[in-house]
Amino acid sequence: MNKEKLSIILGFDPGRDKCGIAVTDNQGKLYYHEVVESNQAMTTLNSLSQQFPIELLVMGNQTTSKHWKKQLEQEFLPSIPIIMVDERNSTLEARDRYWEMYPPKGLTSLIPKGMRVPPRPVDDIVAILLIERYLRK
Repeated sequence: MNKEKLSIILGFDPGRDKCGIAVTDNQGKLYYHEVVESNQAMTTLNSLSQQFPIELLVMGNQTTSKHWKKQLEQEFLPSIPIIMVDERNSTLEARDRYWEMYPPKGLTSLIPKGMRVPPRPVDDIVAILLIERYLRK
């Protein structure tokens, strides 16, 4: 029986004001996801690296990614490789995923799917999607 080794992946959706962070394993099990203010991102990432045996950081390649990658290489665990993933259309995809994870209730369920707007930022769900995009490659 071929059992693939379980590895923990950190997903990071960098932004100017807020960042999405997620931790999953390579089997897709979700351990953590949160949207944090950008000025709290490094503290959160370092804390997560102490809670989980992270082997890889997957991050989006769009807004502010070059700045963040440089900062991560200086301030985050140098032993953890950083992989850049195409994040085009990830916000739209994350909105749909939000409603799969948190099905609408009450009057919200009557709003057509394409017109529903999640009640909070979905950057953490983008981070989950970035990990999934990496794993599909």
